Amino acid sequence: MADRTQLQYTAEHEWVWIEPSTGESAGDVATVGITAYAADKLGDVVFVELPAVGSSVASGAIVGEIESTKSVGELFAPVDGTVVETNSAVVDSPEIVNSDPYGAGWLIKVQFTSLPALLTYTEYTALVGE
Repeated sequence: MADRTQLQYTAEHEWVWIEPSTGESAGDVATVGITAYAADKLGDVVFVELPAVGSSVASGAIVGEIESTKSVGELFAPVDGTVVETNSAVVDSPEIVNSDPYGAGWLIKVQFTSLPALLTYTEYTALVGE
């Protein structure tokens, strides 16, 4: 995965990594997770619910839930497409979202049909005041 400056972001605090081109499905899979800012604001994550593989998702629609000791947060789809993989490790050990949100704490992979305008690293850090 790329470093944080190469990711794209949503105003709802998800990060998006467009996988590099590799053959037939070149560049059409987005890995999605929540940002460290969101994980910090949520507090200790204790439960993660993700959509089923094969589910259709629409940009901006709620596709999952992240529960912490402080609150419940919603996971929004940043792209339109089909879920091709979910991270079962975070379902089994939700604390990974806090300890490694940009690596092992990724949430879903979506084969996307359209890519909306997303925020750059600079735009996202300006949004959250980092």
